[in-house]
Amino acid sequence: MKLGVNIDHVATLRQARRGNEPDPAVLARLALEAGCDGITLHLREDRRHVQDHDLKRLRNFVKTRLNLEMALSDEIINIALEVKPDQVTFVPEKREEITTEGGLDVLSGLSKLKDVIPRFQKQGIVVSLFIDPIQEQIQAASRSGAEFIEIHTGAFAEKFKTGSFEHELNQIHKAVHWAKNCGLRINAGHGLDCKNIVHIVPIKEIEEVNIGHSIVSRAVVVGMEEAVREIKKLLR
Repeated sequence: MKLGVNIDHVATLRQARRGNEPDPAVLARLALEAGCDGITLHLREDRRHVQDHDLKRLRNFVKTRLNLEMALSDEIINIALEVKPDQVTFVPEKREEITTEGGLDVLSGLSKLKDVIPRFQKQGIVVSLFIDPIQEQIQAASRSGAEFIEIHTGAFAEKFKTGSFEHELNQIHKAVHWAKNCGLRINAGHGLDCKNIVHIVPIKEIEEVNIGHSIVSRAVVVGMEEAVREIKKLLR
């Protein structure tokens, strides 16, 4: 299972002072040197953390995989097609949310997705959809033409804190089964950390997990390289 490190919250800390530090590019380089398999970032419409220049700088040196999370927004679509990340992951986005609150509603956005996805694929850019573990959404993702889904693990992560998470974990297992039957490849992410990841690792069909907040939080204490190594050890 591969690890994508999301560096959004490095930019969140920088933007608290509107300065230059900490530099997301520097922390991304440290994460790569520590053995992560790719870098993920979310260029939001309101630019609350990652900025356009961050995306362009990262594109210049990330040679493994650069995954851009983005809303189904014409402005961001045009930026992505210009910068050409290795992968784009379409996510829902609301201005008032603290973090992404749920999966993309593929059913309601299917028409636009069918129009947009081939534009990326013609440029050799892989397309993933960040969705809840719901059968109807997974089936719609299959009809959209996307190669990947990323299963939203937020509900599982929240329930894990209570000690009663079997239902949410079972939903993830079901989602993996549905996705494989539809011919989709599978990633997962949101709320994962050193404690709950041990329940995701045995699901061999999941190719990659994307982890941001818990790694950046841990990096404040032990440094980015050690925080990445801790997760990589668990994935192995």
